Amino acid sequence: MTATDPPDQHPASVSPATLAVTAGRPGYRADDPVTAPVVLTSTYVARDAQTGPLDRVYGRWDNPTWQALEDALAELEGGGRALGFASGMGAVSAVFDLVPVGGRIVLPRAAYSGTASLGAELTASGRLTAVEVEVADTDAVVAALDGADVLLVESPTNPMLEVADLPALAAAARAAGVLFAVDNTFATPLLQRPLELGADVVLHSATKYLGGHSDVLLGATVVAAESEELHARLHAYRTLRGAIPGPWEAWLVLRGIRTLALRVERAGANAAELARRLTNHPAVHRVRHPSLPTDPGHARATAQMRGYGAIIGLEVRGGGDAAERVASTVRLWVPATSLGGLESSLERRRRHASESSAVPESLLRLSVGIEDIEDLWRDLDAALRTSQR
Repeated sequence: MTATDPPDQHPASVSPATLAVTAGRPGYRADDPVTAPVVLTSTYVARDAQTGPLDRVYGRWDNPTWQALEDALAELEGGGRALGFASGMGAVSAVFDLVPVGGRIVLPRAAYSGTASLGAELTASGRLTAVEVEVADTDAVVAALDGADVLLVESPTNPMLEVADLPALAAAARAAGVLFAVDNTFATPLLQRPLELGADVVLHSATKYLGGHSDVLLGATVVAAESEELHARLHAYRTLRGAIPGPWEAWLVLRGIRTLALRVERAGANAAELARRLTNHPAVHRVRHPSLPTDPGHARATAQMRGYGAIIGLEVRGGGDAAERVASTVRLWVPATSLGGLESSLERRRRHASESSAVPESLLRLSVGIEDIEDLWRDLDAALRTSQR
């Protein structure tokens, strides 16, 4: 290899944190850009089409900026084939489409409300049957696999932070001939790689931690390198439904990934310390975070993940009204939906009519950011104390 040749691959010892910085970059040839460019085009030159199939042809099929992002995501997840989608729900919808007409999909009872709503809508229309289970109850999930076509779990779940036994579910799904999909949005590939634990498909709302700046909508799927047919089915869904990301959006997420390791480390450390302090707060009924030894998901998270994530489930004493007072009183924390940005935000999830009844009325979902921990604590502590007056 000469000094101007690009390396064939990363060394096997490269960590996910390093991959976040290096994966999906152009080559190392002289005058190559360090950052993948934004390619804005709707069509491609087809002069050599008569000599064989072309890779792109039309802008709904592929784009070099998508490819750079997809290469990075595939490496981060330890897989071989990634696809970008217009949003996280675009990726979720593509996985639902893998269920045959009249088939059955198994979902967490307290899944993300968009996923649960899509399952309910498709069930009502007769397209498929969505069955809800307690995802942390491995025996219950395995029992629900009889007659199922797809098992789609979140781990940790949104917003209850339940942790599934992914290796056990992967083995059970494989034995039952059920496709196993894992939404890895909360953990990110820096903390958890579901493909290595036996999953067939990994999903992301890249709007969240991968993008990391609350300025873009994008989703993604990742499958193993050998899963060519599965990748082709997901690609066909994206192409025919037009569920494609914009090149600019893909570039923003790729840029966000470059700082993913730093953000995940800082936000996770902040979240763990806040969770510890909140367990003794007089205004708090319960804290949900896998870093806590008392949390039901602690042992599994410790075994399966490289960290515990930056989402906290906080149940406020006094019910929904008290939780709303916290959200209306904070000054540094942003009262807003979504999560995974640089900034800390919180939301009472049951304010949404679509939220699962399994979620307590008093639960605040805290997305912890990268601000100074003491500033975050002072603001949250003051709002919690005010909520009890």
